Amino acid sequence: MRVLVAGFQHETNTFAPTKAGWPAFVAGDAFPEFTRGAAMLERLAPTSLPMAGFMHDAAERGWTLVPSIWAGASPSAQIRREAFEHIAAMLLEDARREHYDAVYLDLHGAAVAEHVDDCEGELLARLRAVTGPALPIVCSLDLHANVGARLLRHAGALTVFRSYPHVDMAETGARAAGLLSELVGRGTFVTRSRRLPFLLPIHTQCTLLDPAAGVMADLATLEAQSGVHLGLAFGFPAADVPECGPVVFGHGHDAEAVEANVLALAENLIAEAASFAVELPDAGRAVARALRAAATATRPVIVADTQDNPGAGADANTTGLLHALLDAGAGRRFPGAVALGLMHDPEAAAAAHAAGVGERLPLRLGRSVRCPGGRDSEPPVQALATVLALHAGDVALAGPMTAGNTVHLGPSACVEIDGVRVLVTSGKGQLIDEALCRFLGVEPRALKLLVVKSSVHFRAAFATIASRIIVARAPGPMPADPAELPWTRLPQDIARRP
Repeated sequence: MRVLVAGFQHETNTFAPTKAGWPAFVAGDAFPEFTRGAAMLERLAPTSLPMAGFMHDAAERGWTLVPSIWAGASPSAQIRREAFEHIAAMLLEDARREHYDAVYLDLHGAAVAEHVDDCEGELLARLRAVTGPALPIVCSLDLHANVGARLLRHAGALTVFRSYPHVDMAETGARAAGLLSELVGRGTFVTRSRRLPFLLPIHTQCTLLDPAAGVMADLATLEAQSGVHLGLAFGFPAADVPECGPVVFGHGHDAEAVEANVLALAENLIAEAASFAVELPDAGRAVARALRAAATATRPVIVADTQDNPGAGADANTTGLLHALLDAGAGRRFPGAVALGLMHDPEAAAAAHAAGVGERLPLRLGRSVRCPGGRDSEPPVQALATVLALHAGDVALAGPMTAGNTVHLGPSACVEIDGVRVLVTSGKGQLIDEALCRFLGVEPRALKLLVVKSSVHFRAAFATIASRIIVARAPGPMPADPAELPWTRLPQDIARRP
């Protein structure tokens, strides 16, 4: 079987400050850089991405993969029109080039362009215009996908990550290969879906903890008992489009069984919805709690800066928690054992590189950004900083979620301000792997307190070494409570919080 394969990854926060142009996909940042053709398979094979899982399973089945494009960019505001059209044009050009027996697409599911609300649905509609309605097309999706009606209509089958942190990406790609094999062997699936009438906060979608863990256990039980292929996308609650929010869907050959199991899983999630609403401490309270815990802890206390998470469209450059650390004297209390990262500030990184290791310089770090509700985040930190380490920013990762991946963060530096070590990068990325501390000379296991600009993904690498985890609510562009966002296009019958 000859299978056309391609990847397109972007999680769009329409309220975020920065849009994604074509250069963002060329660079990739936390994603592999743009590739096309045979180089794509070589580049992605050693990663933990869905495409890698699909490739390995396809090889065992004896399929021939025909690579098209890989295009992924860090979450941000809308994809610029020219970038989306360029990506779509390349995929469609490759689709027209020859006959294929099937197509696999490694998608996110929550991409929005300046001119398209549902980028994945638009891509599938255009692809169907080329391939016709009968060609088997299977897509893998992120757990935070906002699954649209066109995507459900044009895909032969969909499958979604079942973990957050996403430690099952390659497994999901392999599951997509199994679905494709069944689709080819047994014919078209019956598909049913149900959209849920509320939004779920990102930080409580973590499948390591209830209620999300229980809902995913329900999915596995229902699927095992029925033989129906079930999918649950929690949705990305920062996309101001009509189809934002959680969706349950199922594929199978027995319409009654598919319908019944989709309904059962949807009802289970509805019953747990209220448990997804969790109050969080502000930056000052979070740091105070962390310092108290760190005083007697033998392992690091982790504080998550969820509202400045670059994995949810923020720019990882707000300073609320850094100010809180400095105001509390955290670095003087635990010298050399307090760190924050990754702070996205190309100018500060460049200044540190110009100064050199060991030098002390006046540094302006971070930004004040406009947050939902019209409030600005805290001002930049301006202080004397000592440069402790420098790095080019190409970092090989090895954590449970990231093994085999390499990120390209550009010129990076570790600077120390009043005893607090700040990991500064030129590119954006979450601190989700211990290697992202060590490449700048910080040993995470030796720290007393570590602030990470992340919501949940950091738990994959750091939960096992942490004595305590505190999720903080410092001002930033990705509110922990979706109801704080200034929605204009979300349907009125969709609750802004569970």
